[in-house]
Amino acid sequence: MDNEQSKPPRRIRYKGTHPKTFKEKYKELQPERYAADVEKVMQKGNTPAGMHRSICVNELLEFLKIKPGQTGLDATLGYGGHSLEILKLLAPGGLLYATDVDPFELPRTRERLTALGYGPEVLQIRKMNFSGIEQIAAEAGPLNFVLADLGVSSMQIDNPERGFSLKVEGPLDLRLNPKSGKPASLLIKTITRQKLEQLLTENSDEPYAEKIAEALTTAINKGIAIETTAQFKEIIKQTLDFLPLDEQTETIKKTCQRCFQALRIEVNDEFGALEKFLEKLPTALAAGGRVAILSFHSGEDRRVKKSFQHFFRQGIYSEITPDPIRPSVEEISSNPRARSAKLRWAIKA
Repeated sequence: MDNEQSKPPRRIRYKGTHPKTFKEKYKELQPERYAADVEKVMQKGNTPAGMHRSICVNELLEFLKIKPGQTGLDATLGYGGHSLEILKLLAPGGLLYATDVDPFELPRTRERLTALGYGPEVLQIRKMNFSGIEQIAAEAGPLNFVLADLGVSSMQIDNPERGFSLKVEGPLDLRLNPKSGKPASLLIKTITRQKLEQLLTENSDEPYAEKIAEALTTAINKGIAIETTAQFKEIIKQTLDFLPLDEQTETIKKTCQRCFQALRIEVNDEFGALEKFLEKLPTALAAGGRVAILSFHSGEDRRVKKSFQHFFRQGIYSEITPDPIRPSVEEISSNPRARSAKLRWAIKA
């Protein structure tokens, strides 16, 4: 009887020859046990479920010029890929601080990095928004380097329960920290049509913002449920049914992506947090300190560019990148999610 009770439950089988849903991809979700299978997925240019592939790693490390004994900050820890490469360069005597707001992924990343030998003596992780960088600097002292990757992690995108993807149905949430703030489904219920049109335009340059805002608010006023990603997509599909049939599929796909992006930025106040971070950044850096920021959206890149230029004109930054650095052709080929990345850097005087 005891032996029967100790047996682990059998894994639920999936239909067909290959797993399709997030939970069925048990090999990808256990990379420590199925390294060869995970490698095959990456060789095909895909990101394994539950993982995130860090972007522009070589370009970032080349610029940051990290040395043993330095103190720095990974402002967006995520899966910990950038942090892992940085930690390899800090010993002996170095210390890396890392921040993230995701209450689900942060402890997993902490456990993963601890298992690799990077405990609190070399890695201090804080659950907080990077807009509070002054708190880290107050504890750590002036920082030798700062890295911020502004992209949404693949772990969040791939897990349908987080509501970040339109590929499969999930809750219309889009919060980086689901335990704080209000989900996108509640936002569109409480926002005016004019404000919704404005945020779709400003956050994602959506050309059909007026029509979509009107359709969403009309549906809500009629009591039509828009609680899931599929319901949200259906409203957009119906709104754009006037387009020629040969254009509808691609246009609807891109429109959904833009609207999703716009709502995500609003729900998480991403532009507001970035502006606070950029304003406080020079004070947190040591003399000669280096900062590198990866952005994936024109609004993010524009804010980073203007901030760097502003402090450069004031003599606070001694040097800034003249043009954004893009991922190599090889990296984009092996990891298509890198395609929209732009890297900008600055050095404090």
